[in-house]
Amino acid sequence: MSASERPSDRPSERLAERPSERRAAARTAVVWDALRPLLEQSGPLDVLDIGGGTGGFAVRVAELGHRVTVVDPSPDALASLGRRARERGVEVAGLQGEVSSLLDVAGADSADLVLCHGVLEHVGDPATALGVLREAVRDGGTLSLLVAQRHAAVLARAMAGHFGQALALLEPTVDPGRAGHRYTSDELVALLATADLHVEQVHGVRVFADLVPGTLLDLEPGSTAALVELEKAVATRPEYLPLATQLHVLAR
Repeated sequence: MSASERPSDRPSERLAERPSERRAAARTAVVWDALRPLLEQSGPLDVLDIGGGTGGFAVRVAELGHRVTVVDPSPDALASLGRRARERGVEVAGLQGEVSSLLDVAGADSADLVLCHGVLEHVGDPATALGVLREAVRDGGTLSLLVAQRHAAVLARAMAGHFGQALALLEPTVDPGRAGHRYTSDELVALLATADLHVEQVHGVRVFADLVPGTLLDLEPGSTAALVELEKAVATRPEYLPLATQLHVLAR
């Protein structure tokens, strides 16, 4: 059986595991589906995972036969990454750094695929950060960007009774404070264009997954698989993007 055929490589086929893993699969299935055509193409890729932390994503990419490097500011996270990789029998390089120092630690034109998931929200200058990521991607390579979506953040805070926070998130702001930047799909596409990155795909991630009670997924047989299929079905429908907790973009 080839690496691309292993059941453990497909989130939607790993739903019989622990409850926390089933819920995680429901939240990440759309991203994996979008990346699968790239990751299953012939020949190993050089992959950079910016802010990859303990390697939850990176190790699984390495299991598909790719050369993966995680760049993260936390030495503790990188140590955990090393342990996780050894346990799974793969090699993943760990470099201490962040977006601002990426070119110093990893180099320009160093990756066929750059993963930047949950990082852009927390950098001071997103436009400059995207420029750095663009330099790290080789010609013809791909940037996978996952960010928090602002409309869903407004809704979540309002439903939790944090009406002042919801009001503050209605409009984009230069200084978002501890909450971090939040984006609409139009804002994100425009920001990527300033870095000379062409958006090929936009996906809504966790449209329903964060609204469904965890107890339902834990107790109702087949519910997680059904939720994953629903998430996939609405991921590319523009009318559902404002409901998505996150936006996932593939850009070249």
